[in-house]
This record gives sequence, C-alpha cells and structure tokens, in this order.
Amino acid sequence: MLKINDINVYYGPIHAIKGVSFEVHPGEIVALIGANGAGKSTILKTISGLLRPKTGSITFMDTDITKMEAHKIVQQGLAHCPEGRRIFLRMTVMENLEMGAYTQKGVDEDIIESVFARFPRLKERRRQVAGTLSGGEQQMLAMGRALMSRPKMIMLDEPSMGLAPLLVEEIFDIIKTLNESGTTVLLVEQNAGMALEIAHRAYVLETGRITLSGTGKELATSDEIKKAYLGG
Repeated sequence: MLKINDINVYYGPIHAIKGVSFEVHPGEIVALIGANGAGKSTILKTISGLLRPKTGSITFMDTDITKMEAHKIVQQGLAHCPEGRRIFLRMTVMENLEMGAYTQKGVDEDIIESVFARFPRLKERRRQVAGTLSGGEQQMLAMGRALMSRPKMIMLDEPSMGLAPLLVEEIFDIIKTLNESGTTVLLVEQNAGMALEIAHRAYVLETGRITLSGTGKELATSDEIKKAYLGG
C-alpha cells in the first residue's frame, strides 16, 4: 500500500533521514519507534508532502507521490494526524472537523456521523471551542479531523503524547478499532510498549536510519528493545 524506497532527507546541511526503506501493507498497523530526534516525525512529514526527499521515492497505492503536493496526497487517501495535534484552537469542534473535509466535494453527513460514533465526546462538544477541550479530547478531535477525508491509510504522530495513562489506553483502543474497521495505520510513537502491543510490524529508527524491524511481538520480546525502550 505504501512503499518508501531509499529516501534521504536534509534540513539544510543536516542529513536527517539516511537511506530509509520500508513498506506498509493493506490492513496493517505498522509502528515506527525510536528516541526523540531519531527522525520519526520527519519521515511522516516527508510521506505527506510537507518535506521533500533529496533522493529516493515514495509510492502510495501504486502512485508515485514523491513530488506530489500535500493536499493532493490527502486526495489519494492518505491522511496525517500531526504531532502536537495542531487543531484550530479558536474554532469549534464542528468547524475543525469540516476543515478535515476540505479535499472532499462537500461535508458529508455520513462521515460526520461515523466520526461522532467513533468519538461520542466530540458529538457532545461539537459547538465547543476546540481550545477549551482537554488534551485527550483534542487528540480525538485531531484524529477525527483526519478521518473526515475518508482516508484509506492514516499516519498518527505521537497520539499518546502528554496524556494520562487511562487516556493513553483509550486512544490505543480507538486506533485498534479503527484498524479493525479497515483503515491501515502508520503509527509513530514514543510509548514503545503500547505501540508494539498493537502493531502487526514495527521498525526501529536510530539517528535517521532503520536499525531493526520485525513483528510487534518479536520486537517486544527483543532484549535489545527491552533495554533501550521498554525499561527492561
């Protein structure tokens, strides 16, 4: 479904992503794990067209999207829920969701109802200004907004960041349910334990390079991963 082939990404003279290749198959949850600054968010921004690789290629659903504009990538069926949520704080919940459908021909009531069914709290607060929501509700809104474009695949960047443990569990349950209903997920997450628990496959990123890969279970039981990321 998504194929990243030998991409190299630079911030000026800094070589941030070094020859990274991986793929995501339909129906999977694939996790990218690694320490802060490893390049996880940079990879997602490059896939979604916010950054350009210097070399290498990115293919989504058999279409080369390497040089495609970001809004056209969304139209292809690939949505990006960014780190830090990036919701429109002064707009209402409903207005934020409508912004997520800007690549569609109109705001479809069916898709709004499906988002509300997945996130009942957003329905209760649909007229509330987004900046007044709790951290967990803002994360749900960011995910709901991404789903408004009817994506075949969603990229989630640090969805558990800054949330209380109970809310983290709730967000991960939502990701699992979303995947079970047919949406492919590429997950960037510092909470390696939770990510590996739900991921079919995972890649470990260190200073811009993929150093390990395997199934979620394989990596969760790896002594190297336990020592580096799971406090084992």
